[in-house]
Amino acid sequence: MTALWSSAEIAAATNGRASLEFEARGVAFDSREVGPGDLFVALKGEATDGHRFVGQALSQGASGVLASQPVDGPHVLVSDTANALDALGVASRARTAAKVVGVTGSVGKTSVKEALFAAFDRAAPGRAHRSLKSYNNHVGVPLSLARMPRETRFGVFEMGMNHAGELAALTRLVRPHVALVTTVALAHGAFFADESAIADAKGEIFQGLEPGGTAIIPYDSPHRDRLIAAARPYAAEIVTFGRDPAADVHARDGVSGPRGTLVRAKLRSAELSFTVGPPGEHWVTNALAVLAVVEAAGGDLAAAGLALADLAGLPGRGQRITIHLPDGDALLIDESYNANPASMRATLAMLGQERGRKVAILGAMRELGPEEARHHADLAAPIAAAGVGLALLVGTEMKPLAEALEGRVEFVHVPDAAAAAAQASSLIAPGDAVLVKGSNSVGLAGVVDALAGG
Repeated sequence: MTALWSSAEIAAATNGRASLEFEARGVAFDSREVGPGDLFVALKGEATDGHRFVGQALSQGASGVLASQPVDGPHVLVSDTANALDALGVASRARTAAKVVGVTGSVGKTSVKEALFAAFDRAAPGRAHRSLKSYNNHVGVPLSLARMPRETRFGVFEMGMNHAGELAALTRLVRPHVALVTTVALAHGAFFADESAIADAKGEIFQGLEPGGTAIIPYDSPHRDRLIAAARPYAAEIVTFGRDPAADVHARDGVSGPRGTLVRAKLRSAELSFTVGPPGEHWVTNALAVLAVVEAAGGDLAAAGLALADLAGLPGRGQRITIHLPDGDALLIDESYNANPASMRATLAMLGQERGRKVAILGAMRELGPEEARHHADLAAPIAAAGVGLALLVGTEMKPLAEALEGRVEFVHVPDAAAAAAQASSLIAPGDAVLVKGSNSVGLAGVVDALAGG
């Protein structure tokens, strides 16, 4: 396998000095994730210093270290490792001939990023690259760039933010040929005056577009025109997607079945009939966004359609797990990674389409700002509309929702994820469809583990 980086290339990119020659096949900044042949980047943070874990990284097979102080073992010495990681990402982006896609949005960006990778990898096996996990911040983005093999044909990079100005910096590192905003909704609302301010922050992704680049915008969003205005100074083309027939890429019709949703879509250059494997109306919209990006990037639409049919849910983002109970099985839908009002409504609507008794294990939605209580209480209507038979509410922030559900839906309210994990198994019966969703900081992944392991 061709080396990802030589020590000489690392030193040249970072203005560093190599202690001796070595080659790196990967890049990592978390010592627990270091594998054989990796470059370990010893970052200094507020809580810890990566230089403390150099020995561990080398013992796990790291071929070298990016360090800001001399260490025992092969290394490239730089003045600041965070700046050096940025520089390595910039060098990786500069040397690639890949079509590069940037993805952001309040809801769905990780799922859409994974779907795009599946679409590109199906057409060019082994030559598509994407951000792993949710590495979408000021450290994760340059790391994902630095990990991109030089022979990559399609690169997909997720970018997140919780303050204005963050996306502007990230997109200038990524320099996408195609930039997508999946949707704008109330997420990290504690840091923004309103949704319009969030739309403005999401619109920063267009500032890094390469000349001739394309902006992909959700037509059905109330902030569509605001996003178009943000894209216009930077994009050679602006493409909209959505359910409305006026969108450039839209669904003519869709029929749900046991193997997914059969969709007939109108694109700019073609019509395509395909199946969306994951359930839920929101996945039809996600699929339209994927096709809009693939078309703009010059990818293979037929391969993209096949990839959408084969998609499986990700842990924490729609993975479907069978719970084995003494008298039968139940379905567990793991949406435990994150939540905001828009994603809660979408996944509750999806739960409503499942067979059997519906059980919703819902954690608090964090960082919603001064209207937090109202946003939680407003979930009562979609819970009732989904036909939820039992709701397990997790977190003190869910008290307004508990009050709103009185007399409408049976519920149990517990203070934290540990209490939820202790009770959840006793509340589930064979044939149930169980949704677990909440902000990641609530810790509902532990509830998923308790149910799946039980």
